[in-house]
Amino acid sequence: MRAYVVEGETFTETRDIGDIRKAALAKKHMWVDLEAQTPELDALLTESFDIHPLTLEDIWSDRAGPKAEAFPTYLYVCAHTLRREPSSELVVCEVDLVLGGTFLLTYDRTGSTTALVHAEIARSPRLLLRGPPWIAHAVLDHLVDAYLPVIDAFDDDIETLENDVLAKAGTPEGTPVLARILALKRSLQSLRRVAVHQRELLLRLSRGEFDAFPPEALPYLRDVHDHFVRVGDLADSYRDLVTSALDAYLSVQSNRMNEVMKTLTLISTVMLPLTFIAGVYGMNFDHMPELKWPFGYPFALALMAAVAASAVLWFRHRRWL
Repeated sequence: MRAYVVEGETFTETRDIGDIRKAALAKKHMWVDLEAQTPELDALLTESFDIHPLTLEDIWSDRAGPKAEAFPTYLYVCAHTLRREPSSELVVCEVDLVLGGTFLLTYDRTGSTTALVHAEIARSPRLLLRGPPWIAHAVLDHLVDAYLPVIDAFDDDIETLENDVLAKAGTPEGTPVLARILALKRSLQSLRRVAVHQRELLLRLSRGEFDAFPPEALPYLRDVHDHFVRVGDLADSYRDLVTSALDAYLSVQSNRMNEVMKTLTLISTVMLPLTFIAGVYGMNFDHMPELKWPFGYPFALALMAAVAASAVLWFRHRRWL
C-alpha cells in the first residue's frame, strides 16, 4: 500500500496504516494505492473510509465487465485496461477506483496504470494538490491510453496477416496462418466485449451523472471518452478486417484446391485414351492384324503419343492449361 497525504501546498508519502488512519480521520486529501488484501487493510477501509462490504468484495474480486456505482459517501468505478503477452494473447486487467470527497482509493492488479500516475506526481505534485477527482481522471486517462499501443500492434499484425494469406493459404505453411487469424479474432472479440461496456461507463462519467466529479473536470472526462470511442471504432474495423482475412484465406485455399483438382483431372483425361489403346492391344485376339505386324508396337506408341499431344493442344487452345 502506498499513500500520498496532502497537507496545504505539500504532501507526504507513507505506507503506514496508522498514518493513513489519522489522515482519514482528519479529512485530509489523499490518494491510497492498494496492493494486496489483508485483514488490517480491510479494517482500515471499512472503519476509516466507510467502504461498504459489497464494494470491498468488488475491489478484491475480478469482474468481467466495467461498473460504476454511487454510494452516499463515495463513487465506486471498475474499469479495465489491456496488455498483450509475448504470445500475442490479449489480457484484460481490472483497475478499481473509489472516489470520495477527500480521498481516492485505487487497486491496480498489474500496477502498470497507477505507476504512470506515480511517475507524473514525482515529476510535479500539481496533480496531487488539485484533489482526488483529478487523480482519478489521470488514472482513467492513462488506462485508456494503454489501449492505443495494443490497437497499433493489431494494425501491424493484420497487415502482415493479409500478405501471408495470399502467399501461404492452401499450402503446407497455411495452417499457422489460419491459427493466427483465429487467435486475432478471439482477441478482438474480447476487446469488443470490454469496449462496449466501458464506453458506456465513460459516457456516464463524462455526462456528470455522478457528483464525485466536479463540473470543471467533465470536459477532461469527455476527452477521455472521445479517445476511447476511437479505440472502440478501430477495434470494430479491425474485427471486420480479420473476418475478411478469414474469408480470403478460405477463398484462396479453395482456389488452390481447384487448381490441383483441375491439374489432376487434365492428367486423367490425357491418360484415359492411352489406357483405352493399351487395353485394346492387350486383349491378345488371334485375328488382330497388328499383333503380328513388325511395326505394331511402334505404331501403338506413336498412336498414344499423337492422342496425348492432341489432347494437350486442345486443352491449351481452350486455356485450360
